[in-house]
Amino acid sequence: MRGKGRKHRTLPLLKETASALRAWLSLRGDVAVPELFVNARGEPLSRWGVAYILKKHVRTASRRQTSLREKRVSPHVLRHTCAILALQATHDIRKVSLWLGHSSIKATEIYTRVDPTDKLATISFMVPPTLRKGCFRPPDRLIALLKGKSLWGVQSENTAVGTQATPASSP
Repeated sequence: MRGKGRKHRTLPLLKETASALRAWLSLRGDVAVPELFVNARGEPLSRWGVAYILKKHVRTASRRQTSLREKRVSPHVLRHTCAILALQATHDIRKVSLWLGHSSIKATEIYTRVDPTDKLATISFMVPPTLRKGCFRPPDRLIALLKGKSLWGVQSENTAVGTQATPASSP
């Protein structure tokens, strides 16, 4: 397979995938190019062609699954999602890096920082479980402080008698 930057990559296939590809080759017939997938003109299917076909199928699927309308679905997003699932399954960034064809493990490290289950677990530890929903009603003491009175009922130095506090102007 030829990937980004025209790098050649070898992909391992499951037996079921290899069987499905053999069936596809027998249905496809003869073409002038060695690529597995070709466009309507018999030329190798480009990445733009793959994106076009995916977009068409996403549009069809979104008629039944309306949540797809708000989601970005692209070949790159599918690759990213697959990489995250592989990392969750193997817990081995080296295997995922090899599978993705990255020349450096540094390129794969991004997948260790975006796992949504890890983010949710972290958030659950940070938000107090006793936090209640509702409207905030400030106590009278806070209102008095904000209006320029001290917490003890004595007028603050910044507020003159009978006037409201105004913010100081900057030079």
